[in-house]
Amino acid sequence: MAERRFEIARIPGFATIAVATFVMLYLPIAALVTFSFNEGNSVAVWSGFSLHWYEKAWANQAVKDATVRSLTIAVCAALISTTVATLAAMGTTRRAKFRGETFIYVAINQPLMVPEIVTAVALMILFGMVKQATGYQGLGYLILAHSAFCIPFAYLPIRARLEGMDLSLETAAGDLYATPWQTFRHVTLPLLGPGILAGAMLAFVISLDDVIITEFVKSGGQDTLPTYMLGQLRRTMTPEVNAISTALLGLTVVLLTAFFLLTRKRD
Repeated sequence: MAERRFEIARIPGFATIAVATFVMLYLPIAALVTFSFNEGNSVAVWSGFSLHWYEKAWANQAVKDATVRSLTIAVCAALISTTVATLAAMGTTRRAKFRGETFIYVAINQPLMVPEIVTAVALMILFGMVKQATGYQGLGYLILAHSAFCIPFAYLPIRARLEGMDLSLETAAGDLYATPWQTFRHVTLPLLGPGILAGAMLAFVISLDDVIITEFVKSGGQDTLPTYMLGQLRRTMTPEVNAISTALLGLTVVLLTAFFLLTRKRD
């Protein structure tokens, strides 16, 4: 008698739990998107279809300023964190095993394991001392804070890409008298490109969506789009917040879809 394979989908109640989980995850998002097109001021009572709140958000100068600030920080943080993550990934994968390798791996991924609020408080204290000593109050602190926090998010897909690459091509380049720089530029970097791009996009999304670190580190007048929306929720909530959230959701979905396409395994 043939032995039956274990399939979790055959467990009684699995389908019900799966459907309930998807409903709990995506029903609030569906409600948010739906009421962003609401004609009235309510975020709970439907009054009719309208693009009024999108038009209002587009015309809101505070939203524009916060969006530009968010994009500036996210782009800079993605570039810095991806560069550092690429160097770290090369240093931890393209060499023989060494003592302390596990410690370095843990140190790089520390922001993933420590509660974000702890990181935010630590950065606030550190940058507070720097601000007091230098008098500088610019966006540099937010860029550095986001860059440090995003490094492990960029590091993981880049390291995964490196571990899946065939070393024989780099070895062959060395056998053909290519210098280490030539090997990296003409062999390693083109093969590593999708991993670097995926890491950069993931770091960009993490930075763009961050609230906790931004809220603790920012100075006056440095609201990003997420912290601006948080401030609006503390006052009177209107579907304008829904419209901004929907636009941010759309951008995030596009970037994460591109990340999936770049990192999926090809047969």
